[in-house]
Amino acid sequence: MRVSRQAKGFRALAVLIVPAAGLALLGGTPVNAASRKAEPVPVTRYQLPFLCQQAWSGGLRARHSPSPNAIDFNRTADEGKPVLAAAAGVVVTANATGRAGYGRYVVIDHGNGESSLYAHLKRVLVKTGATIDQGALLGVVGSTGNSTAPHLHFEQKVGRQVVPAYFSGLPFSSSTLASTNCADVPLAGNTDGDRVAEVAVFRRTQPATFIVHALGTAPRVVPFGTATDEPLLGDWNGDGVAEPGVWSPRGRRFKLAAPGGVVNLKLGMSSDRPVAGDWNGDGTWEVGVFRPSRAMFRLRATTGALTNVSLGNADDVPVTADWNGDGRTDVGVYDRATAVFTLRSVDAAGLAAISTVQFGAVGDLPAVGDWDGDGTTDLGTWTPTTAVFNQSQSPDAAGADRAPAAVQFGNPR
Repeated sequence: MRVSRQAKGFRALAVLIVPAAGLALLGGTPVNAASRKAEPVPVTRYQLPFLCQQAWSGGLRARHSPSPNAIDFNRTADEGKPVLAAAAGVVVTANATGRAGYGRYVVIDHGNGESSLYAHLKRVLVKTGATIDQGALLGVVGSTGNSTAPHLHFEQKVGRQVVPAYFSGLPFSSSTLASTNCADVPLAGNTDGDRVAEVAVFRRTQPATFIVHALGTAPRVVPFGTATDEPLLGDWNGDGVAEPGVWSPRGRRFKLAAPGGVVNLKLGMSSDRPVAGDWNGDGTWEVGVFRPSRAMFRLRATTGALTNVSLGNADDVPVTADWNGDGRTDVGVYDRATAVFTLRSVDAAGLAAISTVQFGAVGDLPAVGDWDGDGTTDLGTWTPTTAVFNQSQSPDAAGADRAPAAVQFGNPR
């Protein structure tokens, strides 16, 4: 087990983990499971911060700074391996240059007085203020700061206290675990050419898969991309059918599954979020990014020219859709903390209008689509705990809602 240096004069110490007895012994100092039961238990449902089904060894040490509850994770040839968000939240620290202590590290606030910390990273791929979903790529394993060799130092905190870690609702009690951080990401798009949007999920497995809900038949499964990619659907060749696409934070590159062949485009920064839409109304979709650090969309034309549109805040989730039915894709954002959409539409004279609509529940993820095929995008969200898509039935995106339709699809978290 490779570990963190805690002070000058560090020397290697043997680690013995005894899950059955609930004791971890280090230099004769016990960590007693009975005493740990009095410590707070996290409400956040954490997953292992690694790729789906990857096995990682974790060690506890009685003199581990800042707490014996902190875990050091290793696996063979682990330097540069992806580190994922163990749960959804907002990045409150993204130290990409640290040389001491934790080195380069990330802290995520989970919104309930709880947080998680990921330290000694080789590279940090997120920015402070951004909303992060479970399973999103945060950085890669390294050995920065006070570290003797590559590993991930991981903490779960309640308030300021590092508490015993829980994964999938169970206390950490084993030296080796297989990750179940295989989260579904909600999507929607017209994937069969009938003008009506279908719901779908992107499953963060290896390889990753797009799974489309098809009424009356088995779901359509399309392998595409990797677990650390960010997914999107778009009509890449103008044939009226939405196809899969992904964007890699590490490579800052789009990979689009157009019928004529895979299209690759490089755009954005590692901390951006990908978007897609028909910005000029010609029937063919283009790509873009939302930059949380500036709360700005950067929309790419087929010529490569970029148009900047400011909207929302750093912690908003970007959405793109045709809010007014004019054939051109507009931009919007969704605030998961308040369940409010902020929508920007542009009329024929080029004048922009902003509207806000509350829809869904706190903690939902946006998933918008033209549910009735009338050419105007309707609002929608996906509830992670139930895997239910909530579809607005209003006559226009900013209009008064009728009773929303509910479609259960995907795996709940």
